[in-house]
Amino acid sequence: FPCPTRLAGRPTARRPMKGRLEGETVMSRFDAYDLALQAASALRPLLDPINRRDPDLCRQMRRAASSVAMCLDEGSQRTGRDRFHLYRVAAGSAAEVRTALALAATWGYIAQPQAAPAHALLDRIVAILWRLTHPKR
Repeated sequence: FPCPTRLAGRPTARRPMKGRLEGETVMSRFDAYDLALQAASALRPLLDPINRRDPDLCRQMRRAASSVAMCLDEGSQRTGRDRFHLYRVAAGSAAEVRTALALAATWGYIAQPQAAPAHALLDRIVAILWRLTHPKR
């Protein structure tokens, strides 16, 4: 077991981090969660034009984007198979939002360059979650 001083500043779900800034949580250090919130922010201005043309697609995108962040947060509090299951669900939801963005651009609801920042964030989330759910052996 590593020396406690070597763990200082590393996020874990089991103990608070030393030297945390006021209001900073262990979850705020989890990159995929931060990226999910950034992706939701990037999606926000795209939802109105999509909603005007295809309300069902907009609702589905919003639910899936919310699911990414919520499953990541819940999964970080779980252990074992439960954690991996929630990370897999988050990855599936991120892929769903990515596909919905591609469809919205294809159908002309939004321009491809508008979707690019959110798409790039979702690609990073899916890649991170792939590594979390498929550890090297």
